[in-house]
Amino acid sequence: MKAETGCDREQLKRDAATERCILRLKNGDIDALDELYSIASSSVYSYALSVLGSRHDAEDALHDTLVKIFASAKSYKPQGKPFAWIIRIAKNICIDRMRLCKKEAVSSLDDEADTLPVDPIADAEDRLMIQSFLSALSPEERQIVSLHLISGFTFREIAKALGQPAPTVMTKYRRALIKLRKEYEGKELW
Repeated sequence: MKAETGCDREQLKRDAATERCILRLKNGDIDALDELYSIASSSVYSYALSVLGSRHDAEDALHDTLVKIFASAKSYKPQGKPFAWIIRIAKNICIDRMRLCKKEAVSSLDDEADTLPVDPIADAEDRLMIQSFLSALSPEERQIVSLHLISGFTFREIAKALGQPAPTVMTKYRRALIKLRKEYEGKELW
């Protein structure tokens, strides 16, 4: 039997709280939307930002995702992974936004200031360093790394949201880390 880590317990708690919020929305409790926002907003925003590349577009996608969740809650069927359902909605909204705007799939993150939802205690230098790291990756690699490291999604959740096999996502993640290591090896970062 596999031992449960603290990270696994936190993920289970987050999934349970998310599931409860969606079910409350399904039953007409509009107050559940506030709680759902506090649970899911940073993850949805990070995902949208990794896809759209613009802070403004990511904020709009977050808003549209919450509206769609509210509208779709009645048809929600609990399957144990509510974040996969939420990210699938966000993914579809991002794709629709890209089609409507006739934009590139992902633009560079380095043209936006304060784009990453990082810990408010971290200073501007930390944010700039993270942006610099991520700009060295391809759009898909940046998306996978952001979802895993910043938003805390598991590889299985990312794979489901992206419509790719989990081993493929893990391989792309590993290659992205190797690319970052090679890119910044020997450079003084601080």
